Amino acid sequence: MFTSFFVHADIDQMIKEIEETTKELASYTEISEISEKVVDALRNVDRSKFVSKKLGKEAFENSPLPIGHGQTISQPFIVALMTEVLNVQKTDKVLEIGTGSGYQAAVLGKLAQNVYTIEIVSELAKEATSRLQKLGYDNVEVREGDGWYGWPEAAPFDKIMVTATAEEIPEKLIAQLQPGGLLVMPIGDWRGAQTLTLVTKSEDGESYSTKALLPVRFVPMTGEGVLTLDSEADEAE
Repeated sequence: MFTSFFVHADIDQMIKEIEETTKELASYTEISEISEKVVDALRNVDRSKFVSKKLGKEAFENSPLPIGHGQTISQPFIVALMTEVLNVQKTDKVLEIGTGSGYQAAVLGKLAQNVYTIEIVSELAKEATSRLQKLGYDNVEVREGDGWYGWPEAAPFDKIMVTATAEEIPEKLIAQLQPGGLLVMPIGDWRGAQTLTLVTKSEDGESYSTKALLPVRFVPMTGEGVLTLDSEADEAE
């Protein structure tokens, strides 16, 4: 009983900090508040279940936390913002690249019909699969693999979220996005400037537009796709 009380109090404080940060950064994002449905999703996903027990006291702070293997669980505000801009609907099929601990996938799972999430680090993929199953997220499916190539067998997707940075938008992800669909990801150099970017695919599916949202700092995408991109860039120089 007491544990539950304190967890709810901590989540309430986390939500308050998210709302304050949202207002502070509205001049960048043009978003002054997080919608009720996204707040409800955040309120109903216990972030402490997605970090190690030794970080339990820090789980509800509005900051990123390490999850091992050089990866992090994103700052709650960033989770809220990226979820908000995708405007996830109950009938949506969502693809996430970069499962990590599974926290963002769980939040998406509260909003979408189905979530497909890809993690390149084998240990994290296995841990997230087990964790999400134990917590009852039956509409979230985890795959170990290179997210650069997406999940073609499950495509097309209504929404796509990428939680690691790359210097360009993976074309294969654009191809797997429904006409009129949305994609959000950080674009830029993982060692320097990155911009959280919202991508909107045209209704005819022939083109897409981008909108810069906010300067951010994410871990880099890794895998064969990114290495191929880097090799092509070196050859061009």
